[in-house]
Amino acid sequence: MSYDYLFKYIIIGDTGVGKSCLLLQFTDKRFQPVHDLTIGVEFGARMVTIDGRPIKLQIWDTAGQESFRSITRSYYRGAAGALLVYDITRRETFNHLTSWLEEARMHGNPDMAVMVIGNKCDLSHRRAVSKEEGEQFAKENRLLFLETSARTSQNAEEASVIPQAFIMTAAKILQNINEGIFKVSDESSGIKIGYGRGQGGITGAKDGNLGQKGVVQLSKNMKRIELVYAFSLYRTRKSNG
Repeated sequence: MSYDYLFKYIIIGDTGVGKSCLLLQFTDKRFQPVHDLTIGVEFGARMVTIDGRPIKLQIWDTAGQESFRSITRSYYRGAAGALLVYDITRRETFNHLTSWLEEARMHGNPDMAVMVIGNKCDLSHRRAVSKEEGEQFAKENRLLFLETSARTSQNAEEASVIPQAFIMTAAKILQNINEGIFKVSDESSGIKIGYGRGQGGITGAKDGNLGQKGVVQLSKNMKRIELVYAFSLYRTRKSNG
């Protein structure tokens, strides 16, 4: 399927906060009650539409264990967006948000769009972090914020919140492109111009200006990236198997 842009995301946070379940709910619209701990990284993708423009999201789900930090840090580089996840029933996961955010900005793009997600709001009877605290943390650090449940994909106010989290972050990235904060021609931005739409395979990119040579190079890069993804998934499944 053709698209205007490809955005690279990372999902970060302590182990056991539900990062993999959030990704599975977004990509497959299902919840897996028993989920093995992520070994290294896992990958998912989904198309969304922002302001009538098709956007492909490539999402890297990172392991939260300290033993995998050296691996996951390499995935911060070239990420345009991040979901920073904590468990509302475990205060320590909220207390660690600052260190996760600092690490992401140190090793990744300091201008990446970040959404803070308070997960497991279906367990509100065990709540250890108030919604107001999550909102205040996001406000102080100029981040987006939502509470949700990977189990139900809902929060107390509205349904289907998980897709909103990804779409709101994608909208922020698109805004950053339009405002010149992200340069699409910079590979480290975590943004690629799509192909297959419009003249020469590019449509509507204000600051891309790749031309036909750039389209050919992008196509080659995409093939290489897909091979890397496939190998990563194979290695992860083999380790779990």
